[in-house]
Amino acid sequence: MSLYAGRHPHDARLAELIGELCVRDEGFRQWRADRDVLEHAHGTKLYRHSLVGELTFEYETLTVPDDAGQALCLYTAQPDSPSDHALCLLAGGSAPAHPAEGRACSSSPPSP
Repeated sequence: MSLYAGRHPHDARLAELIGELCVRDEGFRQWRADRDVLEHAHGTKLYRHSLVGELTFEYETLTVPDDAGQALCLYTAQPDSPSDHALCLLAGGSAPAHPAEGRACSSSPPSP
């Protein structure tokens, strides 16, 4: 709702609903006050995975020109980064030991 409200600041029905919820519900009022409704089209996101730990991704959001309500989000890890290696491990392979070996994850375990 916050993203929609940020994109449509003059939507009278939505403004009325938000106002009513803020008056009636303290939890909603606090949640609403803590939300940043600006849209970020690119940046860096940090995730914590239960098996491989921290993953850092660059992201880019591409909106559909004829439908602002839809978007394609692309997440990429920097080549040869710890996140890149972790993604290869999660894919069931192993990360290349050297950048010259290429970007594809190896399906066999690395040599000792």
